[in-house]
Amino acid sequence: MKKLIVLLILLVTSSGIHAQQPGENEMGAWYMYFGTNKIAERFSVHTEAQFRFYETASNFNQLLLRTGLNYHINPNAIATAGYGFISTDGTFEEFPNETNSKEHRIFQQFILKNKVWEFLFEHRYRLEQRFIDFGDRTDTQHRARYRIQVTLPLTDTFFLNFYDELFINLQDDLFGQNRLYGALGIHVTENSSVQFGYLRNQFTNAVFDRWQIGIFFNPDLRKVFKKKEPLD
Repeated sequence: MKKLIVLLILLVTSSGIHAQQPGENEMGAWYMYFGTNKIAERFSVHTEAQFRFYETASNFNQLLLRTGLNYHINPNAIATAGYGFISTDGTFEEFPNETNSKEHRIFQQFILKNKVWEFLFEHRYRLEQRFIDFGDRTDTQHRARYRIQVTLPLTDTFFLNFYDELFINLQDDLFGQNRLYGALGIHVTENSSVQFGYLRNQFTNAVFDRWQIGIFFNPDLRKVFKKKEPLD
């Protein structure tokens, strides 16, 4: 009987430890860089790097690198095709049966912008084809994403930014995740800004809270590489 009690205690203790492994109760952080750089009248290059942690400055979770070519149909409509590389540490993975993974991702995207009073709206529609290597097996997944973003200028320097993004799986369970975000933004220069925000990332069986610091740098590369007029 004593052995049975000890065994039950060990099982409960180990299950409690395992339940904490997804890191759901940790306040993590995402540190991000985004760039949109004009290279021609209707074309620009998107660059992006994200470093995600299960805790504020430790316990690495994910590295995301993404780039794409943007075609500016007009000032309020942009079409993009691009590629992303994602390396994930599965220690606190929300999917407990997975470990580390590396992903190659192709995406297609369409953005529409409009303004209502002082509110700047942005609708982003994205399709993704995901090729994931788990080490002992590979998988191909497809999903759709829709994000509505609202930006409210407060002054010439400060602004508020909010978005909600829904992820829809195109196989298996329909719901993938939902991201709700709010931030205070600061215009540093004419083509650069920084945002300090909070993200609530909800999955089917878990919710993660993440601080976010995003740096946005959008110089016009046409001006940088423009040939100087020859001197007389």
